[in-house]
Amino acid sequence: MHTPPLPLTRDLVLIGGGHTHALLLRKWGMNPLPGARITVINPGPTAPYSGMLPGFVAGHYQRWELDIDLVRLARYAGARVILGTVEGIDPDRRQINVPGRAPVAFDVASVNVGITSDMPALPGFSDHAVPAKPLGRFAAQWEEYLSEPGPASVAVIGGGVAGAELVMAMAHALRANGRDAKVTLIDNATALSATIPKASATIRQAMKQLGIEVLEHASIQQISKGRIDLSNGHQIVAEFITGAAGARPYDWISNSDLALQDGFIQVNAFLQSSDPAIFAAGDCAHLSDNPRPKAGVYAVREAPILYDNLRAALGAGKMRRYAPQKDYLKLISLGQKSAVAERLGTSFRGTLMWKWKNRIDQRFMNRFRELPQMPAPPLPRYHTAGMQEALGEKPMCGGCGAKIGRRALQTALAELPRLEKPDITQLPGDDAALLKTGGVRQVITSDHLRSFTNDPTLMTRIAAVHALGDIWAMGAQPQAATATIILPRMSAELQQRTMAEIMQVASSVMHQAGAEVVGGHSSMGDESTFGFTLTGLCEAEPITLGGAKSGDALILTKPLGSGVLMAAEMAGQAKGDWVVSAFEHMIQPQGEASHILRSAHAMTDVTGFGLAGHLQGMCEASGCGATLSLAQVPVMKGAVELSDQGIRSTIYADNRTITPELPTGGKADLLFDPQTAGGLLAAVASEEAEHLCAQLQAVGYPAALIGHLNTTPVLRVHN
Repeated sequence: MHTPPLPLTRDLVLIGGGHTHALLLRKWGMNPLPGARITVINPGPTAPYSGMLPGFVAGHYQRWELDIDLVRLARYAGARVILGTVEGIDPDRRQINVPGRAPVAFDVASVNVGITSDMPALPGFSDHAVPAKPLGRFAAQWEEYLSEPGPASVAVIGGGVAGAELVMAMAHALRANGRDAKVTLIDNATALSATIPKASATIRQAMKQLGIEVLEHASIQQISKGRIDLSNGHQIVAEFITGAAGARPYDWISNSDLALQDGFIQVNAFLQSSDPAIFAAGDCAHLSDNPRPKAGVYAVREAPILYDNLRAALGAGKMRRYAPQKDYLKLISLGQKSAVAERLGTSFRGTLMWKWKNRIDQRFMNRFRELPQMPAPPLPRYHTAGMQEALGEKPMCGGCGAKIGRRALQTALAELPRLEKPDITQLPGDDAALLKTGGVRQVITSDHLRSFTNDPTLMTRIAAVHALGDIWAMGAQPQAATATIILPRMSAELQQRTMAEIMQVASSVMHQAGAEVVGGHSSMGDESTFGFTLTGLCEAEPITLGGAKSGDALILTKPLGSGVLMAAEMAGQAKGDWVVSAFEHMIQPQGEASHILRSAHAMTDVTGFGLAGHLQGMCEASGCGATLSLAQVPVMKGAVELSDQGIRSTIYADNRTITPELPTGGKADLLFDPQTAGGLLAAVASEEAEHLCAQLQAVGYPAALIGHLNTTPVLRVHN
């Protein structure tokens, strides 16, 4: 008996990808709560681990070693990722505001966004300095400054442990790069007051050996380009200025109507805020029962407690109290591969301490680099013949990777009776049909996608652009759309939330394309699918596959690689920034490209059959051949690397049989990669090609001239 998936009934939203939430997602992937739909909202696809920041600044780590890949982690946990910066939370409406999209509804929410070291009250800081947190912007600007030649001058504001670690790392890196550097640490009180005297003396000696000037009880009047003006009239020359003091919460938290302590969210022993449905952890939270300093060790120790308490708030289990330890081990980097360890009133210094710190940090990061693989359920003992072959060696990937093969589709269509209605023309090789109504030329098409991302809003946008491709490829103006949506089983409230998100973005995409959503159909099934039926109007004769001419140049408006990237992402093998970049290509509308290419002799959108398959269709319809320049074919970030690892979309093998004469291996394999919401492939007059390509690039399309057509009815590829 077939057991349908359990319905979704509650929304859990994690705001921020901090250490606590990262550990929670890992644990959730190993033991998810049935019925819970989990969402994580974060500004970018990665979350940096601040414990390794001084080592990165000093040059001991590469930038990628600091990043927790949230996209990959969310896929492991079965969560959707929303990339954006939260601007507010409404406890009464149970909504979170993220710019550029509908409010995100929640039943239970958790906040783990860390803190910022931005100092807006310090005149000139925002314009001429770089806060050490959030880490992304700081890391990029530090790498750029470190690579510059000549003398250097840097200043760090804030003489706590974080500021001392940072300034020593900077001084070491500049010295290692052979730059003569003036390095200054500035504090408005006594530096290193939070450390015991022995550790403080050790750190001060290390700073002295690195040539760092320490200014204490120094009041800053303002910051200007290249200098810091002190209240006593002195000036500090500094080209690179950063701040590791004044840690403060993000502004939106103060407008949340939650109980706060100095701007931080007050939480009880269960990590609950003044609203029982909203939790908080890490540096953005204030532990009302047991106040503690801002330190990553508490965020890490809170993770298992938060995991259990969120499940309890969603209806499963009992809550647990968090009891923070009174003291913790401090391991403070000294610039070089040396560190001081402090705990229980004593301290030790040496390279062994740095190795200890490095081992702790690497062990923490390895928990996200090496996610435990949960075994797939075994096949039933008894099953029909051919079951293993039909399943294949891997799960079916989404998007166009779930498309029926070209051979099966063509065989089925060939058996249909010929059209005999004079007002309908089925154009050879094209997915859309031409209708003639009262002298008006209208095209109609339909397309849908199996979901390959857990975010229905993003999936709707991709599916809309994908379906519009047939209209744009014919040079038509989109007119009207109906939506066909299948959602997995979920409660009535989640249905309403999800459909509201879907229809808002569907209406927005279609309206921007010049069409309107006029209706549709929705139902529930085992998994999500998103589809649209569209009509478009043609002012002139539609552009088809059959009008290409020998000598025409070929223009492609988007890079290849979405199939292999989505296959890798679903298997947890793609880097998060590669996936995000692929999504950005997929959601780029092709309306303006279609208008620029309105003089094309033939045009198609590159989708499920890959570039080679769609180009073959154009050549067959036009009675010509083509030669591609492989070096000129644009590809998405990470696509070649993944293809070289042998990762393939489900339909790759079928696509490969369409043009078996073409080369394989390396970049050539991407010619057969199925595309979702792919670019337009246009055959244009050779004398217009460079001008058209330049026009496309000028308005933001990564367009390229990739080959030309000829009289020999075969496809060729050269490097």
